[in-house]
Amino acid sequence: MSKYLEFNTPASKEAKQLASDFNLSNHGFNYLDRVYWNLPLSSLYEEAIFRNEGHVSDGGPFVVKTGKHTARAAADKFIVSEESSDKNIWWGVHNRPFSLEKFNSLIQRLEAYAQGEEFFVQDCYVGADPEYRMPIRIITEKAWHSLFVRNMFITTSNPDELKKFIPEFTVIAAPGFKVDPKIDGTRTETGIVLNFDSRIAIIANSLYAGEIKKSIFTVLNYLLTYRDVLPMHCSANVGKDGDVALFFGLSGTGKTTLSADPKRKLIGDDEHGWSPYGIFNFEGGCYAKVIRLSEESEPEIYATTKRYGTILENVVYDPVTRKIDLNDDSVTENTRASYPLDFIPNVVPEGYVRNHPKNVILLTCDATGTLPPIARLNPEQAQYHFISGYTSKIAGTEIGLGIEPQITFSACFGGPFMVRHPFDYAALLKERLMKHNAQCWLVNTGWVGGRFGVGKRISIRHTRNLLDAALEGKLNKVKYRKDKLFGFEVPLTCPDVPEDVLDPSSSWGNKDEYWKKYDALAARFVENFKLFAKGCSEEVLKAGPKRLSQI
Repeated sequence: MSKYLEFNTPASKEAKQLASDFNLSNHGFNYLDRVYWNLPLSSLYEEAIFRNEGHVSDGGPFVVKTGKHTARAAADKFIVSEESSDKNIWWGVHNRPFSLEKFNSLIQRLEAYAQGEEFFVQDCYVGADPEYRMPIRIITEKAWHSLFVRNMFITTSNPDELKKFIPEFTVIAAPGFKVDPKIDGTRTETGIVLNFDSRIAIIANSLYAGEIKKSIFTVLNYLLTYRDVLPMHCSANVGKDGDVALFFGLSGTGKTTLSADPKRKLIGDDEHGWSPYGIFNFEGGCYAKVIRLSEESEPEIYATTKRYGTILENVVYDPVTRKIDLNDDSVTENTRASYPLDFIPNVVPEGYVRNHPKNVILLTCDATGTLPPIARLNPEQAQYHFISGYTSKIAGTEIGLGIEPQITFSACFGGPFMVRHPFDYAALLKERLMKHNAQCWLVNTGWVGGRFGVGKRISIRHTRNLLDAALEGKLNKVKYRKDKLFGFEVPLTCPDVPEDVLDPSSSWGNKDEYWKKYDALAARFVENFKLFAKGCSEEVLKAGPKRLSQI
């Protein structure tokens, strides 16, 4: 909204009704125009429409475009280098240092930019388990970003609680504010800058709402490790007998889809903590990819795309009929739906369970078409593959990705969000796997019958049947073969899955080509793990693959 025009908006009169006494001047923001505090869903709809931030589609979802940023600007994330955290940060490609002097200059320019502007504030929480819940404040320029925050995090409507609210971490999302590469030393005019000492994160020059969500995840990935909690980039569900399953994986590997199982209750779809007491969701909502989503294969998620309260990011719709087209990727492959967790019918309403996982699934999208669809890992292999974090980046999930998937290794299946060294997270995982006797599986949701462009993506029906068999203990009763290169165990049979699906080489027309591709993949694993070999035990190092020449 223009700072030079003065007129009432739909929620003007209610703007301060749910304000905190700990106001924005405590963050250094003074001389602001109107600030809208903790507006509920309907008020934010009205404000966003009034401000021409998006449109309402058939059924009620709010459709927005995020401009040039249709994915995370992963190369533009920085962490302030300061005394309290310097020695504990995994500095490198994912955690680029930003000087304290430059941060202080940046925050001063942002405070000057904010003068005379309107902002929206949501005071909410992350961490469903009350034992680990953290109060956070999200300050946004856009009304729809404030709605996104209400969808994704844990809110309260208690006026007394909101009045006394004091955040432990604050995120400022200002898409209209640009950083300056010449002054700030950034790559572009976009910057995501986190300061663990002042407990502030700045998101500048990006409308993509996922930056808000992932900034908070990055924060928790650092802070919770000091409270004996393993922060995890995973979805989680629980069976009727209390058996918890975790699904690790990068965007596009199937975390959201596979954890939304009608036979099991969903704890959460993306980010969790494994505490000494059990599993808890960090969030209060879901942020699902919806490109080519079908009602037949994913009915629960599909239903949210027709529902009031859902935000549809970069989804194409007909402006006359207001019907959405989930198959249209003309804006991006990374179309998204943000919705509260209770939009999914079969959820754990508390967001946490005081049970420990019985099964841990490492999801990988293998674009080479050579890995088996499921393999059983021993504890050392689980550590090796967790540290490796092999998958293929799917088009649209990060800026700069083309149509063809890119083979990548993302430590802990979430490298861009891991602040500490992967060893620290792997040590926590090993301790919990051993203590609670959890079985670890590697599940390939990628290609079969050849690499990308030759073969096809494995049937989600087959993947679900394989997972059902693993979680229900049916794979404990079948025979296994030892994989020639990776050494993990692959089942020879599985209920409701054709036997040839379990042997990826059987669907390749040229067996020699298959083994060359598989050997090349093993070589990529070996080369990548050289980055982590120092400090790993001999057992973990031996859990990696062998080359054909070594057999």
